[in-house]
Amino acid sequence: MLLAIDTSAGTSVALVDDDGRVVAERSTPDTRRHAEVIGPYLHEVVAAASPTALTGVVAGIGPGPYTGLRVGIAAARAFAFGRGIPLHAVASHDAVALALVQGGAVAGRFAVVTDARRREVAVTVYGAALPLPHTIVPAHLVARIDWVPEQGVVAHEVSEISAASLGRVALARLAATLPEVDPRPLYLRAPDVTLSTPKRVS
Repeated sequence: MLLAIDTSAGTSVALVDDDGRVVAERSTPDTRRHAEVIGPYLHEVVAAASPTALTGVVAGIGPGPYTGLRVGIAAARAFAFGRGIPLHAVASHDAVALALVQGGAVAGRFAVVTDARRREVAVTVYGAALPLPHTIVPAHLVARIDWVPEQGVVAHEVSEISAASLGRVALARLAATLPEVDPRPLYLRAPDVTLSTPKRVS
């Protein structure tokens, strides 16, 4: 059983069993209360399973804003470390892509789009396939006013990422023995704050 956490948009926490069924899930689309809700959500969701049933933790790594992503990834890292179980990283757009393919909503090429703020969107282009959609164009930023899907690409803009779908991606990757994804957050924009150059003291 996997505990999955995503804070790339709102906040979502879920438990999925080895067949991908949802055991428990809590979520909110609120993009400003990650730190306030992550603790209670974890407590409520984890209570639905015995401690020995958990075999891994899944962290959604974005793309997403800096503040939101670091809350979820830090929580996933801490929980995995505390329980002594593996941490698996999954790109958040992959969760949306798999849900769309499994639901029969897409075929061929399609794009997952999320709000990146500052009048920009984050876009990843996929090819519909199972057990996992394949990435055609990795996640990148586009000015919202300029965003027009290429011919033949169907765009799906979402405001929430399901942690349950995130867990299903991790299960599919584990079943296919794919390499682990780097758990570093997927920031598409340089940080606003940079370190200043120290002045030389004569």
